[in-house]
Amino acid sequence: MGLFDSVGYAALNSALDGLALRQRVIADNIANIQTPNYQAQRVSFEDELAQAVGQGSGSVTATVARSLEPTREDGNNVNLDTETLLNVDTNLRYQLATQAVSGTYSSIRTAMRTS
Repeated sequence: MGLFDSVGYAALNSALDGLALRQRVIADNIANIQTPNYQAQRVSFEDELAQAVGQGSGSVTATVARSLEPTREDGNNVNLDTETLLNVDTNLRYQLATQAVSGTYSSIRTAMRTS
């Protein structure tokens, strides 16, 4: 089993994919904040990812579902405060995951130089 087949590597890739999808969904939600009857979307993958890692896989696909938050009179339920906080949280998580991947590649480069 090589490094790129490892559970950790698969989990990092799944996390990056899920976080990138979440960033796109947040952008869509904000773009539709004034659209009547628009229902905000939410991306989930963390619980499934934790289970997959526990089972030795680490590979999951994020899912998108309609937000169950209450709606305004126009039927829209996008909350700018919620979206802003989710965006900050998602960006920080994405940065952390990319640093972890970068660290993995850095270790590989170091190992290749010392070989």
